[in-house]
Amino acid sequence: MATVPMEAGLILAGVLFGLGLLGVLVRRNVLFVLMAIEVMLNAAGLAFIVAGARWGEPDGQVMFLFILAMAAAEVCVGLALVLLVYQRFGTIDVDAASEMRG
Repeated sequence: MATVPMEAGLILAGVLFGLGLLGVLVRRNVLFVLMAIEVMLNAAGLAFIVAGARWGEPDGQVMFLFILAMAAAEVCVGLALVLLVYQRFGTIDVDAASEMRG
């Protein structure tokens, strides 16, 4: 059975994390920012799984389960915030929320 080298998996995780970080920094739409955070969380999970597979330990898979649970909670809280911002400002633009300061 052919295996994927650890370096390739970590490079893929790094690229995915970079794309997610770029999405968080560049996008103004809250939904796209939430999706970019999901990409970053999945990239971290991929890195844990690759490292766990390399060392033959199940710790990477356990950490990935924690990351999945955290991502689900993040989506719930994020979508609730999106609904509140849309109700208050009529848009989901991140810059509209800057009016919420004191």
